[in-house]
Amino acid sequence: MIEKIAQIRLQAFREFEEAKSLQEAEAARNKYLGRKGAIADLFRHMPGIPPEERPEAGEALNRLRAELEVVAETAREKFAQKKEAPQIDTTLPGRMPHLGALHPLTIVTRQIIDIFRQMGFAVASGPEIETVYYNFDALNTPPWHPSRDESATLYLPNGFVLRTETSPVQIRVMEAMQPPVRIIAPGRVYRRDRPDATHSPMFHQVEGLYVDEGVTMADLKGTLVAFYRTLFGEQTAVRFRPHFFPFTEPSAEVDITCLFCAGKGCRICKEAGWIEMGGSGMVDPNVLDGVGYDSEKYTGWACGLGIERVAMFLYGIDNIRSLYDGDVRFLRQFI
Repeated sequence: MIEKIAQIRLQAFREFEEAKSLQEAEAARNKYLGRKGAIADLFRHMPGIPPEERPEAGEALNRLRAELEVVAETAREKFAQKKEAPQIDTTLPGRMPHLGALHPLTIVTRQIIDIFRQMGFAVASGPEIETVYYNFDALNTPPWHPSRDESATLYLPNGFVLRTETSPVQIRVMEAMQPPVRIIAPGRVYRRDRPDATHSPMFHQVEGLYVDEGVTMADLKGTLVAFYRTLFGEQTAVRFRPHFFPFTEPSAEVDITCLFCAGKGCRICKEAGWIEMGGSGMVDPNVLDGVGYDSEKYTGWACGLGIERVAMFLYGIDNIRSLYDGDVRFLRQFI
């Protein structure tokens, strides 16, 4: 029996070593370790050998079965890995990675910042969750003003609000430093607007502020004319229409000639030839006094505009929601 076991051991090891495929390895496994294989056949002959030889034969037979199970599993794993290895066709052309690009809102924001920086303005930022004081009271907004109504402003349970504009940044900056102050404040703002092609409850805004001795409306007009002509082209005309804002006096809406019809009148500008861009005006003395400035000594102007509005005009986008959908097909246009 011992000689028979040794003979089967040599034969089995040789067959596993010479196997060239997973099928041949599995065939060798069944031949020696299967229910009707050579090992099982030797176990069936154990009762026929002398009792004194059985312990040694049984131990040798169990050892052979354990060794063959290890060899068979090793062969199976080797051929299985070869089968699962990916086949690479080196004749195929390489695949270039998809190139990313800046979002159009990021592009426009950076353009606006660059223009104002060239005119000496610093960039300031502030919290998007504001107190009622900074969002309304410090900006001279009376309790009866429509913008303070819950139908227009998002109030939080703790009494705070989601800022409706970036104007609170101006108050925080003026509280922290003395004139001259020359800043812009870009950032997200929130209002209870019903989403449609031109409105969103969250959008981006940038506001400018300049406070110093002797600042006049002429400084405001000159700065905004230079800004809009740099942004949209030297042919751009700018006009100022009287308006009302609680934190500026006098106040004005700023219009530019329609970018689509050059002021001749079209569907976009509703045949007016002008497009409204934002608000502006001289900082109300009450706002200056509220931050500790001497309104008899210092004057200033403020302005604001929507970044989405600029992006839609620059790139011919007819739906503001396209800027937020994250559609790669849309964003690839700006690579």
